[in-house]
Amino acid sequence: MPTTMKDIARDLGVSVVTVSKVLRNHRDIGDETRKRVLDRIKELNYTPNLAARGLVTGKTYLVGLVVPDLLHPFFAQIAKSLSGALLKKDYCLTILTSDEDPELEEREINRLLGRGLDALIIASSCTTSALFKRIQKQGPPFVLIDRSFPDLHANFVGVDDEAVGILATEHLIEVGCRRIAHLRGPQTSPGIGRLKGYLNTLAKSKLTPLPGYVSTQRLVDVQSRESGAELMRQMLTLHPRPDGVFCYNDPMAIGAIHTILDAGLRVPEDIAVIGSGNLHYDTELRVPLSSIDQQTELIGERAARLTLSLLESKTRPRNKTFILQPQLVIRASTERRRRMTGAAAKSLTNAK
Repeated sequence: MPTTMKDIARDLGVSVVTVSKVLRNHRDIGDETRKRVLDRIKELNYTPNLAARGLVTGKTYLVGLVVPDLLHPFFAQIAKSLSGALLKKDYCLTILTSDEDPELEEREINRLLGRGLDALIIASSCTTSALFKRIQKQGPPFVLIDRSFPDLHANFVGVDDEAVGILATEHLIEVGCRRIAHLRGPQTSPGIGRLKGYLNTLAKSKLTPLPGYVSTQRLVDVQSRESGAELMRQMLTLHPRPDGVFCYNDPMAIGAIHTILDAGLRVPEDIAVIGSGNLHYDTELRVPLSSIDQQTELIGERAARLTLSLLESKTRPRNKTFILQPQLVIRASTERRRRMTGAAAKSLTNAK
């Protein structure tokens, strides 16, 4: 028969409650008692029966995370941040991906709901809020991350996406770009918000995107690099071609840069490129990428804290929204003025 908490408690002459508190890292257990319990647990190779624990507590200690894609570093970083924070409170994170397919997302969420998990955290690929309105009525608490719905009042943690578009476009204008294109995102709140920021900033500067300068594909989070490369190939056929490109995310920007360089053009001298996410690619980039920092780790930390507050509350609290402000990070892919000024000076020196 497998070892139980009762066996450990009987062996040590303590109560089952004491053993349970040690397993949950409860603060009111003395160091000596804690050590005795942990030593005995190790000796017996005891593993808590979470199903039995759930019957007693009414909790599964499972939190579900649904994201479009885990190969995208943005969502991978959020998952890592969430998992670390939840684990400290003894919650296990179960992760599923939707592949940017709303129907698959709904099926995966229903699977998680069928497991009776305690909470959901979702970066949704849906374009309507119907599924989440249903969950609000009869499901566990949930937190939306990165993507929100204008007609749904729900717990949400994300960045100001319109500000992302503004910062990126303003920066390209400041470095001298006038024909600015946008490789846009999906029909979700980040894609819509960043497009709005881009268009409003151009209008403010009395600039207009030419035909073909705003382009997208159906999948941009699952196949980001491929999408960025393909869209950039199309834009290089335009006359006049763009001299600046704002990309919905960093992987799209990386794909775009590879296409530009493979065509024999220079980044940023011929075309400046900026992404969004400020993800870490280290030495794999041929040109270090300027980007808009979305506070990725902070999104994960805030979402974890918000989720834990929902789990620890005896009544369902009011919905909360945390909108984080993005920050511009400048690297070589947009340092156009400095490079062009340096090239002009070199040319003048050679002429002398």
